[in-house]
Amino acid sequence: MTTLVTLEELLAYAQTMEEEAVERYQELTDLMEVHHQKEIAQLFRTMAQIESKHVDKVAGLAADRDLPHLAPWEHQWLDADSPESVPIGQERYQMSPQQALLLVLGCEERARDFYQSVVDSSPDPAIRQMAAEFAEEERQHAQLLRDWLARLPPDAGKKAGRVDLDEPLAQD
Repeated sequence: MTTLVTLEELLAYAQTMEEEAVERYQELTDLMEVHHQKEIAQLFRTMAQIESKHVDKVAGLAADRDLPHLAPWEHQWLDADSPESVPIGQERYQMSPQQALLLVLGCEERARDFYQSVVDSSPDPAIRQMAAEFAEEERQHAQLLRDWLARLPPDAGKKAGRVDLDEPLAQD
């Protein structure tokens, strides 16, 4: 559970989460382009653009506020990583569209869970309201991704004829 006591602290967390998501999606876009995964590169590029809009939204909400600077180890994430970033090592250069969408869906669900934990633990009604709005946005994003997954053809999770017996986990 994450207990935040000021709106500025919540906005600092939101800013970090969105900026790290943009950075990670850009890294994944580059990785997929190097490996000629154009469709999946476009998915990650689109997600980077969406998250960039969230960075701008948070910046607008924080425009008249002095946000605290939090060192990476000071964040109280629910897991080791920022909730809305694809964890290092979960990407695969031969991932299918289904696998990519599931990675992104996991990010949206972790972000929703993070904001919901703020709603559940904060003593401040203004923090709870803003966190609830953020959680609802993430819930809507997750639903859009579930809808997208449901529209994929049944074989979208398989990579026919592409077996790599020594698959690298990350590109050097």
